[in-house]
Amino acid sequence: MTTTQRLGGRTALVTGGSRGIGRAISRRLAREGALVAVHYGHNQDAAERTVKEIGADGGRAFAVHAELGVPGDAATLWAAFDEGLSGQDAEPGVDILVNNAGITLPRPLAHVTEEDYDRVFAVNTKAPFFIVQGALDRLRDGGRIVNISTGVTRFAFPPIVAYAMTKGALDVLTTNLAQELGPRGITVNAVAPGFTETEINPTLADPQIRKRYSDHSVFGRLGQPADIADVVSFLVSDDGRWVTGQWIDATGGVHLGV
Repeated sequence: MTTTQRLGGRTALVTGGSRGIGRAISRRLAREGALVAVHYGHNQDAAERTVKEIGADGGRAFAVHAELGVPGDAATLWAAFDEGLSGQDAEPGVDILVNNAGITLPRPLAHVTEEDYDRVFAVNTKAPFFIVQGALDRLRDGGRIVNISTGVTRFAFPPIVAYAMTKGALDVLTTNLAQELGPRGITVNAVAPGFTETEINPTLADPQIRKRYSDHSVFGRLGQPADIADVVSFLVSDDGRWVTGQWIDATGGVHLGV
């Protein structure tokens, strides 16, 4: 928990901001004073619940709906954002964009279909690309972009190879955007979680899998959504002004000894 208001007067958009890591990021940024647009694709109840939680904490938020991975998704998202923002006491535009929304594909290469492949790339890679494109004229100078990547772009984990590939592309986008947007004072970074406990990861219900994943970290535990949200909070604040184009390992020291 934080008592500061270091993001006061700023507007943030968190894609996939209603559950898991996205929910933790939305709540953390709101506690720091940001007005947070909580994007959701399908679960309206979760988005409304997150907005209410933020309000109960004394923060400000509104829900934004847009299905990602379909034609025109980025345009739909930004239209919904603009409409939602117009109902708030805030200037048009955005200061912080967190590309968090994504889907997993827990299948090894031999079992990935073309439909699977196209779907995971549409949501995890194509959508953030065009969301950023739509943000360029809305993002204020001195703004922040954070892309949520994954530790498996740095070490091999064949069971989710297609998913890892989507995030590898996002890492490349991160460095190129940092170069392009630097003259505007905009920082762009990627944050890479490891094995993180969220309600959308059903495999963690198995005690043996939980232990196996926990043992990958030098701390001997699973990551928590708040662990990731805290890193994002630093990057989007003034304290993170001199960090850009970086891939931030937030895995809890996974595979340090390998």
